[in-house]
Amino acid sequence: MKMVKKMMLLLMMGVLTFSCKNEKRVETNSDVMPSEKESLTTEKEEKEEEEILLETAPITNDILETAIIYEANIRQYSKEGTFKAFTKDIPELKELGVKIIWLMPVFPISQAKRKATGGEFASLIEDKTERARVLGSYYAVSDYTKINPEFGAIGDFRALVNEAHKHGMFVILDWVANHTGWDHEWLKNHPEYYTKNDAGDVIHPAETDWTDVADLNYDNEAMRKQMIADMSYWITEQGVDGFRCDVAGSVPLDFWVEAIPQLRSKKNIFMLAEASEPELLKANLFDMAYAWGGHHLLNSMAKGEKSIVDFDKYVTKLTQDYEADDILMNFVTNHDENSWNGTIQERMGDASELMTAFSYIIPGMPLIYSGQEYGLDHRLKFFEKDSIPKTKGGAWEVLKKLGALKNTHEALNGGKQSASYLIFETNNKHVLKYIRSKAGKKIIFIANFSSTPQTFKMTGTNKFLDYMSNKDIHFNNDEMTLAPWGYNILIDL
Repeated sequence: MKMVKKMMLLLMMGVLTFSCKNEKRVETNSDVMPSEKESLTTEKEEKEEEEILLETAPITNDILETAIIYEANIRQYSKEGTFKAFTKDIPELKELGVKIIWLMPVFPISQAKRKATGGEFASLIEDKTERARVLGSYYAVSDYTKINPEFGAIGDFRALVNEAHKHGMFVILDWVANHTGWDHEWLKNHPEYYTKNDAGDVIHPAETDWTDVADLNYDNEAMRKQMIADMSYWITEQGVDGFRCDVAGSVPLDFWVEAIPQLRSKKNIFMLAEASEPELLKANLFDMAYAWGGHHLLNSMAKGEKSIVDFDKYVTKLTQDYEADDILMNFVTNHDENSWNGTIQERMGDASELMTAFSYIIPGMPLIYSGQEYGLDHRLKFFEKDSIPKTKGGAWEVLKKLGALKNTHEALNGGKQSASYLIFETNNKHVLKYIRSKAGKKIIFIANFSSTPQTFKMTGTNKFLDYMSNKDIHFNNDEMTLAPWGYNILIDL
């Protein structure tokens, strides 16, 4: 009798084990509804979510003085297009002097109305294989508090943040506050959060062709409150160090006045506005804005359409428009410029290296965009998978040298206590002599902003280190010739 009971018990345990296994197999079947799938967690995901965030020192004004910012396009950074593939290269970025990593949007992308190359909706593409290649815009967010599965899991994201913090870098998220994708749950549960036309239909942002996104209504207080809560989640729960805010000037200023102090109360954060309006930098709102005017000027100077006289006018206007402790981000490329307006080489040609060096020398913070360090020479696809080159060459070495100088020389401080600058005229209208100085340290930048060799007189009898060539130069009121688009970074000896 005991033997029978024991066998019956073993049989029941076997049936229970078999049914549990079958139940698990049914639960992970593709027929399960998406909402049910989201509630399920694999053992791997559970392990990844246990990634403990490392404590890190807060970002400070002193750090901003010498900082370089790197824009990470996770999808295109590697063949894998994942957080993991990017994370393993973070130590490499330290070689370039990077201190802030800006991640392009990491959130799930709406499937509804997702765009393809050429601007059409993916749903209109008849070929299933071609349609599947269309991944949509990073800026059509379907959920502000989740991770795009294309990039990995939340544990992978946390590992990225930890690796950056371990190497003394900070991570900011690209935040899209002006609009959401058409799949966002707010559209279903809170249509009042959106701008509507006279017929009561939700619309895309006015005066744009951004038909893949729905415009948010900032007259709605509940939406504002939820937006701030979602931003706070990434600071308090996921360890991010701030935000780059997409089209920040299109979001009402009073929202930022409301939101940013609340975010800063949780942690010392860094705030970058994709905008150039000076008011966004006032009253401890954003720390940095885009030097859009400077970027367009560098493009025009490279084409010979503008000159150093125009640069002089530009910096004069900056002193009128901005306060002394405002920071501007200097750049020769970014995701928009590369994909839509062309590579650095396309826009700047033989002047590319000069303009890159100049973006490090002038006051502000220089930007490196994914692939720039490897001499990226093609326009990255925006709505589909692509990848950047990963072979170190001349571009890497130039950025490495410029990064080391920016990180260590007070004369290139570009934060809230920026080094001073002086523009000196030479006897040649194409040659700029530009001096940065702070705390008794000085750097002289001389450059030929033309496509032909230029000779000018270098006044003074000083001895300098030519930083890029690592050679000593001694001037004795000599004439000097610079190659087309040639430049020298001179350090007092």
